[in-house]
Amino acid sequence: MKVYDLLRVEEGPARFGELLRAAAAAGFKVGWLEWKDELAQPLPPSLEQAATLGALRAVAVTAGGSVAVKRRQGPAVERDLVREHFAGCRLILAQGQLEVGRLSPVDGGWEVSALGGERRLYSTAELVRRLASPKPLAGAESA
Repeated sequence: MKVYDLLRVEEGPARFGELLRAAAAAGFKVGWLEWKDELAQPLPPSLEQAATLGALRAVAVTAGGSVAVKRRQGPAVERDLVREHFAGCRLILAQGQLEVGRLSPVDGGWEVSALGGERRLYSTAELVRRLASPKPLAGAESA
């Protein structure tokens, strides 16, 4: 049974605001993942230093959110990342070079492209309704 959909996106979070708000209103949790070689902005030096020195996690918290740093050994593993950071998310939008289906904004809705080339168009309401389906949006099971 499907637990989540992981879809690659090319644009920033602001372009997906309508979908994020509609999914939240329908009770679905959505995550945002940036799978990159390097971050666009450097990490706070104290967090990076603590993680490098062996802290399990280094976390900074503000009134508006938090950022956490955890060092890994070896390459990132999708299932491990999802389990650790996106528990309960039904949809994860990811920027970066991942071999997963793709979600693209189009006039009046969304295009979901499977790895095999199949494309489907959805309105925001249709896409949110599909999040309840056990069938994956882009044709590949995620678990």
